[in-house]
Amino acid sequence: MRIDHAVLAVADLDEAAARFTAGTGLATIAGGRHPRWGTVNRIVPLGSDYLELLAVVEPDLGAGTSLGRRLTALSRDGRDRWFSVCLADPDIDRTAARLGLAVEAGARTRPDGVEVRWRGAGIEDSSRPDWLPFFIDWDAPGDLYPGRSHADHAVRPTGIAGVAVSGEPAALKAWLDGARAPIEVTDGGEPHRVHSVRVATEGGDVIEIEGAPPPASS
Repeated sequence: MRIDHAVLAVADLDEAAARFTAGTGLATIAGGRHPRWGTVNRIVPLGSDYLELLAVVEPDLGAGTSLGRRLTALSRDGRDRWFSVCLADPDIDRTAARLGLAVEAGARTRPDGVEVRWRGAGIEDSSRPDWLPFFIDWDAPGDLYPGRSHADHAVRPTGIAGVAVSGEPAALKAWLDGARAPIEVTDGGEPHRVHSVRVATEGGDVIEIEGAPPPASS
């Protein structure tokens, strides 16, 4: 398996995109609307993978879904936090059966009117902790893959180099059934959370993108 994309939960999509580009040099492009969840996204194309900024824009619709509720909770205070990581899985039916997940069709329409489709497992499952990845199998030609879209980055990214999460290494190994993925379980930070995503660049530098820290307790 490989990392397909990582999802950043945001409250205001345009404001978050401006912050993101200013802090990383990575540009975002308009993605589209997800009718099921009441969400809209912006994409950070990286070639073989991508980052996704995702916001709930229809609160009533989002509140009726597990994904919408989780995104809202993560971004409620206006800060951007990593929601989860998605793995590309060509054998998604077998993985879903092993983990007791439902495989569901998904789609969104890009601003140019082109529909992109996929099959996913785990994103809407409330029993899956956010730090454990969900899965996707794209039902679209390669040139429609979001990571291959054009964006005017100030740097030259080559893809996601790794992800840091807090959780249990044994649980991650069991979840992946021994498959390898560049997900590192680290100590410290908010428990059971995706903490940072590292993006490699052509110059050999790595951009580490951290989610906002949790609010200070009063």
